[in-house]
Amino acid sequence: MDYTTEIRDGMAIDWDVPIEMDDSNVLRADVFRPIAPGKYPVLMTHGPYGKGLSFQEGYKTPWDLMAARYPDALEGSTNQYQSWEVCDPEKWVPDGYVVVRVDSRGAGRSPGFIDHFSARENQDYYQCIEWAGVQPWSNGKVGLNGISYYGAGQWIVAGMRPPHLAAICPWEGFSDAYRESAFHGGIRCSFSKNWQELQVRSVQHGRAGGSVSKITGKPVCGDEVFSEETLKANRADVAGRSAAHPYDDALYAQGRAKLNQVTVPVLSAGNWGGQGLHLRGNVEGFLGAASEQKWLELHGNEHWTLFYAKYGVDLQKQFFGHFLKGEDNGWDQRPPILLNVRHVDKFVQRAESEWPLARTQWTKMHLDLEGKALSSTPSNKASTAAFDATRNGGLRFMSAPFKEETEITGPMACKLFLSSSTTDADLFLVLHLFDPEGKEKVFQGALDPMTSVGKGWLRASRRELDPARSLPYRPLHAHQRDLPLVPGQPVELDVEIWPTSIVVPAGWRIGLTVQGKDYEQEGPVSQLSNVKNPMKGCGPFLHDDPEDRPPAIFGGQTTLHAGEGMQPHLLLPIVPLR
Repeated sequence: MDYTTEIRDGMAIDWDVPIEMDDSNVLRADVFRPIAPGKYPVLMTHGPYGKGLSFQEGYKTPWDLMAARYPDALEGSTNQYQSWEVCDPEKWVPDGYVVVRVDSRGAGRSPGFIDHFSARENQDYYQCIEWAGVQPWSNGKVGLNGISYYGAGQWIVAGMRPPHLAAICPWEGFSDAYRESAFHGGIRCSFSKNWQELQVRSVQHGRAGGSVSKITGKPVCGDEVFSEETLKANRADVAGRSAAHPYDDALYAQGRAKLNQVTVPVLSAGNWGGQGLHLRGNVEGFLGAASEQKWLELHGNEHWTLFYAKYGVDLQKQFFGHFLKGEDNGWDQRPPILLNVRHVDKFVQRAESEWPLARTQWTKMHLDLEGKALSSTPSNKASTAAFDATRNGGLRFMSAPFKEETEITGPMACKLFLSSSTTDADLFLVLHLFDPEGKEKVFQGALDPMTSVGKGWLRASRRELDPARSLPYRPLHAHQRDLPLVPGQPVELDVEIWPTSIVVPAGWRIGLTVQGKDYEQEGPVSQLSNVKNPMKGCGPFLHDDPEDRPPAIFGGQTTLHAGEGMQPHLLLPIVPLR
């Protein structure tokens, strides 16, 4: 199959350019170039969503939502080249960039075996970067951009140090697949299984009856047609693999970014509402990257919209303009942290110098088990509080009304002392915000419009910490073995709660729920066309695999303990107002 070139909408477009890998498999890429001859910086994406599938067709409800809420995302483009979670070439090529979209192995028009973030796929990405760096239209500098899958892959390949890689912008992309995708606190998450079924299988290379590109008229899934048996044999079994690998082993090591090897400039963009996927990875990726030139941006709202909106495009263009084109545009004078601090009705942008913020007042809110309260003072009084792990609700601890406006921004942790009527227990922690009337204020999360302020998870048998990497405000669990409980005997647990930002108004309260299953909000639910589960507060990031959570073990009674030597508390990052 030869590739074709045509001039459209002010761009020279090469369709289905072959990129041969070192094992002779050929990946296919679309290359969008300025018409004028020359050498230009390259922006590349490499992933499994089908480069020929339009955003509007493949992801209709996210597209409609973005068009309604962020009309500037559609301005300045015909939008016919827009695809899910990648750059719109019509916004970049006129500024002197070459945009390269690669269908990863086994996806779209690239043949082969799909094996997400495997050593083979990572090596493919490396070789695509090096291919782009020496093309006649390239200035030798390749930048990586894109959301989610296209962001997570950036962390990995940057740690492999391809010589032509010059800068990366992982926009909402995890950096530790075990802790941030497959398992939360050692509890298996069903998201990846459903994601593969809906978003990857539908564009797998060789699938019959798939979409046809509105521009080229070619099948998004390639010209070959395979049987269902062949298609199944050509992809890794995501669900089966996580079931077979419950610990943080070599399988996850190959898909974990070697952050201490990432030396190129980094713009890591995370979402406060990304609880269950990406947020933790953007923060930990920024902190762990060895690059001397790195920036962390944190925002809110939907997972995809700000990337395409003027806010995101302007940010990306200043970053890549400086590092890929050598523009003296002031990017290097930016402070390393750009926060969109969340209020109940808005976001306020603020620059900072470090993460966590140096002026943070680490504040313990003690759990009063008898009064179901969050208290500023501890008690040595022996007490217990129990809940049925199968019921929604668990135990909720409420603070007193805040006397003055108070900002909570940063990572969090919760120390608990727990026993179970069985040999194990799963903990699901939710941090809430309540108005003076007692109504919870929820926010538009990365996916779910009913997202609470913060979430954390931990399986009690996975309580063992990695002492070399744990921090008081960010406990890190080893996940190398199980330590079963003795029924009725309490153990000490440190639960990581993913970072957050909220300015609590005077008179409002915060609450902490501790329960034994995924939290669900009450009221009407919404649905996105690209996810299986309706939105009830956790989005698609559920922990509902009965094989991972057999009721005989995880359906018992869980008891929290307090008293001498056992002082459960929530550690909050209180930021003094300037």
